[in-house]
Amino acid sequence: MYPEPHRVLAAVTDAPPTVERIEAAVYVIPTDAPESDGTLEWDSTTFVLVTAHGGGRTGIGYTYAGPAAAQVVTGKLAGVVVGRDARTPVASWAAMLPAVRNLGKPGLAAEAISAVDIALWDLHTRLLDLPLAVAIGAVHEATPVYGSGGFTSYDNATLGAQLADWVEAGIPQVKMKVGRDPDADLGRLRAARDAIGDARLLVDANGAYQRKEATLWAQRFAEFDVRWLEEPVSSDDLAGLALLRDRGPAGMDIAAGEYGYDLPYFQRMLDAGAVDCLQADVTRCGGISGLLRVAALCDARSMDLSLHCAPQVSAQVGTAVWHLRHLEYFHDHVRIEGMAFDGVLAPEPDGLLHPDRSRPGLGLTVKQVDLERYRVA
Repeated sequence: MYPEPHRVLAAVTDAPPTVERIEAAVYVIPTDAPESDGTLEWDSTTFVLVTAHGGGRTGIGYTYAGPAAAQVVTGKLAGVVVGRDARTPVASWAAMLPAVRNLGKPGLAAEAISAVDIALWDLHTRLLDLPLAVAIGAVHEATPVYGSGGFTSYDNATLGAQLADWVEAGIPQVKMKVGRDPDADLGRLRAARDAIGDARLLVDANGAYQRKEATLWAQRFAEFDVRWLEEPVSSDDLAGLALLRDRGPAGMDIAAGEYGYDLPYFQRMLDAGAVDCLQADVTRCGGISGLLRVAALCDARSMDLSLHCAPQVSAQVGTAVWHLRHLEYFHDHVRIEGMAFDGVLAPEPDGLLHPDRSRPGLGLTVKQVDLERYRVA
């Protein structure tokens, strides 16, 4: 039986839902204690929240960036995506990239694009009434995580307690910061290993070492059965990363990539043979649309991709990454996202984040009242 002519006409002429409005807000949230790594100290984190409205739904996106990222969102990107089909977030992403040419694509502009792209994907999947993981093509049921913090500002007792808490919660691998005070790091490593027993230990130098120094420390880390050395040298030093990858201890992966803002960056890092496992941050690399393309670069090389931070988005996207290693379950972002949203995911005893497939989009609701006291713009 054929449909009635007027129903066919309605289907053809119904206008698609469009992006009606893009908004951005900035929140500065103090840390729960002073924090530092090998190259930086901080006592607060800036959280930029983006909302995309259309078709009677609201999508949520965010990035961890300076307040100026919000100005890029409302002053440049909103004008690019408002009025576009809300069902095609990748088309909006492709339109945003050339729009920031004169602003400078890496850095704040890329972070702003990332937040808008995440919000547009959330809006799109809410309109479909599908969970994001399903809509983007999940190949995994869940995303494995590792606990991350272990700041150089912590004393050894605090360091050990934090790492041990993650292991006791079922997370089988944990990461600590190194490189700020080399004289203290051997003691810190002993405290970490004593606290976590046989659990896997990862370290992150945040680019604190020069090449020869990093080579020396890689050997010292191996004595504590460290299997992951992140940014032993600057992530801009591709030759130095490749040197560490070639000459480092057997079984120790060299990782970098969290500061990648566009596909050419990742292509250069991979072409240089700089890493054993690539990293990418969904809130920096162009959002969900950008991260899936980074994942494709890894797929072409059968190389694992590790997702950097922002667990409430990354856990969803991670299910669609074919060669997925794990996700950094970072102390600051876990705390902030728990303050910002209802519906947050927490690791199960199996060390996995399982997206809630009963809820559309990211499955998050903004806790506006709780956030408001931290708002600065």
